Amino acid sequence: MDKSQLSSEKTELDRFAHWENVYSSKLTTEVSWFETEPTTALRLLEHMLPQGGRIIDVGGGASFLVDRLVSKGTWDITVLDISSTAIEHTKRRLGDAESNVSWICEDITETRQLRTYDVWHDRAVFHFLTNPIDRQAYLDRLNESLSSGGYFIVATFSPDGPEKCSGLPVCRYSPEELEATLGCEFRIVTSSQHNHLTPSGKTQRFTLAAFQKV
Repeated sequence: MDKSQLSSEKTELDRFAHWENVYSSKLTTEVSWFETEPTTALRLLEHMLPQGGRIIDVGGGASFLVDRLVSKGTWDITVLDISSTAIEHTKRRLGDAESNVSWICEDITETRQLRTYDVWHDRAVFHFLTNPIDRQAYLDRLNESLSSGGYFIVATFSPDGPEKCSGLPVCRYSPEELEATLGCEFRIVTSSQHNHLTPSGKTQRFTLAAFQKV
């Protein structure tokens, strides 16, 4: 095994360990990205897929978005998260309704379990991918798994947002920078700046954007 393989495996293990520690040491309602009501994401999803379809929520292991989606009973829902602890918290919260969701516990840059989706939703995963190799792996899976005409909804820290989150560095994006990163296979549909108030009372500036695969 060469040094690059060892480095890659260590990075992956460190990433798993980091997020397991976060969700094992904090309540779901204590993490900085907690939202009681994911109003903005729901509004976009209902606008883009009013008649139902397949949705994957990447990094949604502890999010309350899945609760709201399940309660509406309209969509085929998949939740992917790197942390098994986060997923188990949400399964317990949903109770019997958790059987209505497909769960994937893997690193999005590594998974091979994806199907084809009509909407790929990502609130604050992509901006943690500071390594260009990881970003490209993510984009490869997005392109492989999103249907033609499907939508990519993403929230990242904006250029004037925090430089770190959960002790990790992030990449900050404007809508134009996201568009350039995605390339010509995507066209921007809508974008906005969003102020998120954390449980500790701090304000974080996000870029929220939706793209359509052409």
